[in-house]
Amino acid sequence: MPLKQLSGLDASFLYLEKPEMPMHVGAMYLLELPASYRGRYVNDLRQLYAARMPATPALRRRLWWMPLNLANPAWVDAEPDLAHHIVEIRLPSRPRKGAAAQDARTLLEEQISALHPQLLDRSKPLWRLYVIEGLPRSASGHKQVGVYTQVHHAGVDGQAAVALANVLFDLTPEPREIALRPSTRRKTFQIGMVEMLRGALGNEVDQVVRMARALPATLGTVASTAKGAFSVKTLFGKGNVTLAPATPMNVTVGSTRAFASASVPLKELKALAKAHEATLNDMVLMLCSGALRSFLQQRQQLPRKSLVAAVPISLRQTGDTRADNQASMSLVSLGTHLANPAKRLAHICTASSAMKSTMGQMKSILPTDFPSIGVPWLIEAAASLYGKVRAADRLPQVANVVISNVPGPQVPIYLAGARVRASCPASIVVHGLALNITVQSFDAHMDFGLMADAAALPDVKALAEVLGEAFDELRALPAPAAAATPKPAAHAGQVSHRRLSSRVSTPVSRARSR
Repeated sequence: MPLKQLSGLDASFLYLEKPEMPMHVGAMYLLELPASYRGRYVNDLRQLYAARMPATPALRRRLWWMPLNLANPAWVDAEPDLAHHIVEIRLPSRPRKGAAAQDARTLLEEQISALHPQLLDRSKPLWRLYVIEGLPRSASGHKQVGVYTQVHHAGVDGQAAVALANVLFDLTPEPREIALRPSTRRKTFQIGMVEMLRGALGNEVDQVVRMARALPATLGTVASTAKGAFSVKTLFGKGNVTLAPATPMNVTVGSTRAFASASVPLKELKALAKAHEATLNDMVLMLCSGALRSFLQQRQQLPRKSLVAAVPISLRQTGDTRADNQASMSLVSLGTHLANPAKRLAHICTASSAMKSTMGQMKSILPTDFPSIGVPWLIEAAASLYGKVRAADRLPQVANVVISNVPGPQVPIYLAGARVRASCPASIVVHGLALNITVQSFDAHMDFGLMADAAALPDVKALAEVLGEAFDELRALPAPAAAATPKPAAHAGQVSHRRLSSRVSTPVSRARSR
């Protein structure tokens, strides 16, 4: 069996990870159990995972490190201990009435804020799931339970989430039977030193050869893209890429987190996108722009220059289902300097279009793997130094916030018999980018998950709340006159009603390709 060494992009999430920068992603799920339910949900979930574990290889592997951390580690097989990976947390009893009472969503947000900084155990498969009991009942009287998931970004991205979602979630309350074929693959639970070194050196040689062969085409693409970027000035005559202004979000992060969530109706958001001849992703950026503008303006911290969003893009070819990371980052100006919402939306649409035009040419040449001998030492040392000297507080940043839109299922889904009522992603913040907004279209609404450094943005809940005001602003915006030949809007997030989305956040998801 050939050595399954992590790619350069996958392994970088391991090397960048520090106590103040956990590199796992996941989601907050609010689940509603049937009225007749009398069991213990954590047991049901463990039973479901145990039954479907053979079909989820991404959950059944752990890291095997190279001697002296000389090169990227490899994946080896592992048998997960579900008592460790799926744990129950019971919240203390709270008053049902009065000022001390809190809704289930707020209670979950507080719990996730405390859980998210906890690093995953690297000696085990890199995922964990928390079942949160003790939530108040729903308005209809049903028992509610929360689920918070963690998976290391080194382990999965969008296509790994495809397989996990299709295996773990169901379209009906009754879990379906999944046909499992016996594996004929020889399992590897450890790798000898000779095999590790031989495999690592072989990978290095293969990568150098591939890079040399691709160099002429790469240089041609770069030259063509650069020529186009400099010949078309899309925004203010300066293009879409510019250094970001200073904000409270662009600082060195600490080891505490603050999480908040919000939702807007998906059907209405799609209708607004169509009316304004925009994409659903443009609408997401517009909502985030409006909320950030209002939030910073109220605190007299709004820069005169537009905020810039770092937006993840997938580099994966259609049909590629490998469990790794194939993504990069692009930059989009958010137009927060524009008070007029119509002008701001036009600005965002232009900026988004410019980004797509540039990245469309570059996607084929952006690397996700590269020679790794000596790289672990270099990246780990650089990451430690960057944090210790608080470089993010002194150096200019290219972006202010990460905003990611993850298409999800447009139908109700169930997990171990419980209906999923909310699915809010929880992602990564890093030095210089103390706020991450990840958005997922789900069922009848668009769910927002806002992860922030607690010291930089302790009031991230207030930012989540003004997303509603931004949605009202978008609703009030007059639609432009219909063009003579209207173009159909490309709506990210539309999925087949016969299967789960290819990018749904699952109990071990996101890899948003983030």
